[in-house]
Amino acid sequence: MTSRIFKSILSVAVAVLLASLVIITGVLYRYFGDVQEAQLKDELSLAAAGVEQLGESYLKKLDSDRYRLTWVDTDGKVIFDSHANAADMENHGKREEVQEAFISGTGSSTRHSVTLTEQTIYESVRLNDGSVLRISVSRATALMLVLGMIQPIAIVLVIAVALSAWLAHGMAKRVVQPLNKLNLEKPMENEVYEELSPLLHRIHAQHLEINRQMRVLKHKQDEFEKITGNMKEALVLLDSSGRILSINPAAGRLFATGTDCIGADFLTIERKQNMRAALEEAERQGYSAFHADKNGREYQFDLSRIDSDGTNRGMVVLAFDITDRVNAEKHRREFTANVSHELKTPLQSIIGSAELLENGIVKAEDVSRFVGHIRKEASRLVCLIEDIIRLSQLDEGIEMPREDVSLKVLSEEICETLADAARLKDVSLEVVGDDGVISGVRRLLYEVVYNLCDNAIKYNNPGGSVKVSVTQDAGEVLLCVQDTGIGIAPEHHDKIFERFYRVDKSHSKQSGGTGLGLSIVKHAVQYHHGKISIESEMGKGTTVSIRFDQKNN
Repeated sequence: MTSRIFKSILSVAVAVLLASLVIITGVLYRYFGDVQEAQLKDELSLAAAGVEQLGESYLKKLDSDRYRLTWVDTDGKVIFDSHANAADMENHGKREEVQEAFISGTGSSTRHSVTLTEQTIYESVRLNDGSVLRISVSRATALMLVLGMIQPIAIVLVIAVALSAWLAHGMAKRVVQPLNKLNLEKPMENEVYEELSPLLHRIHAQHLEINRQMRVLKHKQDEFEKITGNMKEALVLLDSSGRILSINPAAGRLFATGTDCIGADFLTIERKQNMRAALEEAERQGYSAFHADKNGREYQFDLSRIDSDGTNRGMVVLAFDITDRVNAEKHRREFTANVSHELKTPLQSIIGSAELLENGIVKAEDVSRFVGHIRKEASRLVCLIEDIIRLSQLDEGIEMPREDVSLKVLSEEICETLADAARLKDVSLEVVGDDGVISGVRRLLYEVVYNLCDNAIKYNNPGGSVKVSVTQDAGEVLLCVQDTGIGIAPEHHDKIFERFYRVDKSHSKQSGGTGLGLSIVKHAVQYHHGKISIESEMGKGTTVSIRFDQKNN
């Protein structure tokens, strides 16, 4: 800015200087020309008076080195000329100044030389006898005058330009110095030229508007970061070149990177070919999706192109963890297959026995045994259907009425119900501990304790025991069912709560189990926001522990 102001001031100064020189030269040239013409007229008047009195003799006596005098008679013939032989001169009757004098009494004219280096001024007057006396003088033209003074003019110009440059530099610094000290953050607090006040007001208004827009953008950015930061889904925003603009924490964990990857090519942190192909497809068609296994989890990747005015502005990459959904679908298929199998087995047994009875193949003494078998399989089928219905209700999360339930009292009731079954297996039952009152669905809690105690009896050894203990402490109730049975191998601990999973399938079927009991236990405990764990050792027994929070069940 200083340079521009300096150049502007210097240019104006030089232009003014040149214009001044031209004007002054012209004015002086014109002034001295007018003075010379006036002097010429005075000399002509004196010469005319002398000629009127003394005639040609007066002209011959004059010192006419400065002027040229010419006397022309009424016919235009030159009578006398101070610088040439009159006899050799041509007729002057047609000269402008002579003709004008013949007509009006006086005349004047100016003529330039062929080379334009000289200018001759003519003045003439008519004498009493009708003749004309002319006086003339030559002087340099304005061009020659300037050329003659070119050296001093150049010196003056150089000095003037140097002085102007020095002054312009100082003025430019003084003009710019307050501007360089402007505080644009607080423009209204500056003390500068009054002419800048409108500009400062506009800067102040724009500053306020920019601050407002920045606050809005910051608020939106914070909202965006909070939303994306709390997302379970991985989100990556790319520009049109495939470089990362934004990446949320979930995506950072998924792709094992951090915010330092901003600006990096996305394909440098995700090098799999299916991602490259999906990006190319999304760029062509606007959208693409694929499933991939990453970090031991199943993910669905959705890629959407961002368009603006028909131009690709970037890409959104969204990754969903669908492991649970895939597993749920897998379990659903397995459950459907297992249900079909479990329902088909007793039905086939019932149908087979019924066909034998219908065709009279069964002996009379065996009829009651076949009927008993049909009843047993039908009962097993009913139990299986009831267990499936219970699981469906728990899966759907249907809200059920709650009440205060004492786990100890409930356990005592169940042990009384199972007393006969325990005597048949020569297994002792014992309930100890606190009341353990929680708010829950009595029917579901009954299923939990019943299934655990029933399994503890079925898979126990003759002479064994089943102990149910209820402990209440620090807002929690701990229910433990401990047996001295055959135990469960460690590799089965994580699977025994799955639907239709049996550690010993032959023993389970002989005992009449449906394979859904422990699955119902798990879902019922989860319904009450409880936690279940198992400890078991082969040949020594099993302990199932359930912990309920009295505030959140």
